[in-house]
Amino acid sequence: MDFSENWKSFFPVSISPSSPILIPSSARPTLGPLIFNPIPETLTHVFSSSSLLPPPLHIPQLSLSRLLITSCPDAPVLPSTASSIASHCGPQFQNDIASILQCNRLEFLKYGNSVIVFFPTGVNSEKVGFLILHVEGSSLHLQLDGNGDIFRATSGESYSISRILVNPIDDEEDDLGESSSTIGYLLAFTCYSAHWFSVQYNSSFERPSVVYMGGKIFKTCSVVHACWSPHTLEESLVLLESGELFLFDLEYYMKDSSSNGNFRGTRLRVPWHDSNCSDDKVWLSCEFSWHPRIFIVARSDVVFLVDLSADKCVVSCLLKVEVLHMHTPTQSERFLALSRASPDGFYFAVASNAFLLLCDVRKHMMPIIRWAHGLDRPCFMNVLNLSMLRSHSREDTFKSASEVGFCIILGSFWHGMFNLFFYGPSLPSQRGSLASKLSKTSKTFYAWELPHEIVLSGRDCLCGSCLLKEELSKAALPEWIDWQMKKEMVLGFGIMNNDLASLLCEPYKYGGFTLVRLMSSGKLELQRYEASWVHDRKLEDCHEQGLRLDKYLLFTVGDEKYKYRKSVVFHKLNFINAYRRGNLTEFLVKKLKDPCMDDQEMGPFDVDVHEFLCEKLNACGVGPFRSSPAIIAFFKDVKPSANLHDVALRRLWAELPLDLLQLAFSKHSESLDVAIDQKKTTLEFLAVPSCPELPPFFLRKSSSCSNKGSNKAQRDGDIMGPILPLPILLVLHEIYDGCSDLEDGKFSVEAEVDIKYNEIMKVAAAISVSISGSESSGNYEVSLADDANETWVDPSKLKPFLLYRPAALNCSGTNLVYENSIYRGKIHDTLIFHVLEEKTVSNDKSESELVGPEIFDDLCLVDLRFNAPSKKFEGGGLKAFDVLKRQLSKWQEGVDSYKELTVQSGFLKPVSK
Repeated sequence: MDFSENWKSFFPVSISPSSPILIPSSARPTLGPLIFNPIPETLTHVFSSSSLLPPPLHIPQLSLSRLLITSCPDAPVLPSTASSIASHCGPQFQNDIASILQCNRLEFLKYGNSVIVFFPTGVNSEKVGFLILHVEGSSLHLQLDGNGDIFRATSGESYSISRILVNPIDDEEDDLGESSSTIGYLLAFTCYSAHWFSVQYNSSFERPSVVYMGGKIFKTCSVVHACWSPHTLEESLVLLESGELFLFDLEYYMKDSSSNGNFRGTRLRVPWHDSNCSDDKVWLSCEFSWHPRIFIVARSDVVFLVDLSADKCVVSCLLKVEVLHMHTPTQSERFLALSRASPDGFYFAVASNAFLLLCDVRKHMMPIIRWAHGLDRPCFMNVLNLSMLRSHSREDTFKSASEVGFCIILGSFWHGMFNLFFYGPSLPSQRGSLASKLSKTSKTFYAWELPHEIVLSGRDCLCGSCLLKEELSKAALPEWIDWQMKKEMVLGFGIMNNDLASLLCEPYKYGGFTLVRLMSSGKLELQRYEASWVHDRKLEDCHEQGLRLDKYLLFTVGDEKYKYRKSVVFHKLNFINAYRRGNLTEFLVKKLKDPCMDDQEMGPFDVDVHEFLCEKLNACGVGPFRSSPAIIAFFKDVKPSANLHDVALRRLWAELPLDLLQLAFSKHSESLDVAIDQKKTTLEFLAVPSCPELPPFFLRKSSSCSNKGSNKAQRDGDIMGPILPLPILLVLHEIYDGCSDLEDGKFSVEAEVDIKYNEIMKVAAAISVSISGSESSGNYEVSLADDANETWVDPSKLKPFLLYRPAALNCSGTNLVYENSIYRGKIHDTLIFHVLEEKTVSNDKSESELVGPEIFDDLCLVDLRFNAPSKKFEGGGLKAFDVLKRQLSKWQEGVDSYKELTVQSGFLKPVSK
């Protein structure tokens, strides 16, 4: 098909299979290489300081609805209410912190063989910081102030600087030999103000200085964008969020000594209300066009051409976002960025959510080229000559293409993605030929190949393995944490002038460029990029490093070093994963049979630990031989309430042989030492309580031999443990006994626990009074008549225990509370505790003599146990106890359920005198 020049632009590049505005791949030998790869060995650390860091970011990372739900724990907002509030606040409230990092934080100003690097600095980025890079011979030198820090210039305001703009003066116009000469102008605007500086070279200091000229504070509207005039170097344009335009002329204020640094500017009367566009759109950017009084102003829905060259202001529509709706499935397309484009002031580039457009002010509503950029909310755009990117080359084969070609850099600092878009005449010809001369006057531009990604960080490997690791690392983070906040990002960059870059490195085959970038860690780096035909997907120096999401780099402010130890010791606990999956037996059997395992000889038993374990078992009613210990012995230490599952575990612990128990308990002196920072530290375990009790222990304290404790308090005799969990010991017991079920995988720790639980449940039902709030005890309820072979307990004796199931766990078939509850463990829902016998105060012993812990015996049903030294109560203590006792008795008498409980259990309150 034969298309006219105007209709070719309707086929977007990288969406249409064969866009007529895209030069085919067969023309690559004429265009030259258009891919730029970082050269790892050229990475140079220039400078690092906390002055280069951005201010702390306080914008919440949660969406508005989730922020409302999680920020008020005492009075949480309902999800429906939070969603309703978020919908009324609009998208601007939920805009992420990408808006803060959408601008380039670095700006360059060249003079002689040096370049001045400007950036925001200060606690709130309220000052203009700068340093000087000077090239001597083939080396780069850094010039700082007398204290080895950056130079600073301030306007006296405390607002955070949004962007810095530099307007250089041509080298032909400046004379560095004078005592003081202006080499450029600087504009820094904040959210509500704009400030102008003069950059002057002072021969007495042999360095440039930045002089504050004046500023303007906008009290009613915030500043959206500002730009320098390419026609008159002293003029600048400022755009407010209301759409108002202000023109400032520095030459006027330099001659007016009465201004005192307070600039007024000229408000341009632009009739936006005649444009027939909605008023709820967001103003984006402004630029000078081909005439000093013709401007391009972009809003999120339309791009305007403002003509003030005549007496009357004329506003016309250059481009509407509706022209893109034919290529997008949704109607949410918005303009995001605007920039002047080469080769002259007639061209401009505008980016939307999905497209990048190259436009001509002489062709309304008709973009010249449309690219589908594939980037996430790109807000940064810069247009360069291709000769700047392919400079200092050994071959001149593609020099003519470099002179007529152009490049648009589009991307987002927040998302860390940038693409290169190349365009130029149809087919560049050899320099000096007729076709070459005609191409300079041709008004038709074509896209040169598809867009290419450029890695500004210079250290991101793009191979498949590294990309997969990066995506998995991002997905592993909680939803309220942005991965960008934990990765080192590029906050700003600049391309060094070709003349200076040629002094620093040898020429490459197809040329390249030297990039200076600012990292979020506060480092200023320099790296060389080389033009190539293919992408270098794998960087050898960066491939093994992977993605390190280990710091909140954007929150790091200050030079103070972290004074606490960061070392962490990791232990492989594979058996926990095996137990969770239900194959602990197979895992341990395989480990013990693994021939690659270290065959370490087990040391002899410690005598002290052996004696301690024997004493502990004897105190709990379990003899040293323990061939068939009575089950009733495991209820001996049930003084406070305990669930039957814990009692079953105590029986399993007591039935293990002493040699296996020796593995589970150890002295502090035998604990494993681990090397941390070339120092040895001991793994910490809890100490075994001194009172007669089998594990699982009810209450425990930290070992006195802890690393955090005092050295004076350390005692080598402290027994700690369990070091190994019970499931592992049970499997080891079966292995050493030669259990055949292990080979078949039939042995199950859970099944063994269930067997012991059923046995404990039978005994508990025989020795206890059941006052459960439920009608049944679940699947574990059994009848003593079913077991005729073994007598568990003498039924003629009084039952000293009370079996209780809390009423909160009672759930009938029609009750849906249990179904929606997080409670699922039925084996833990039955409690048992020892009930005090009926007793009265003896006549031969007065109440005044009961001054120890025994005075608490008649307060409730439970037999209390104190893990503390005995203490006698005297004087005021006894009086306070009497008052509290009377209050408790009054409460017990008024609660019917407690009265019923005492009657069912046979517990009667003592008779007082």
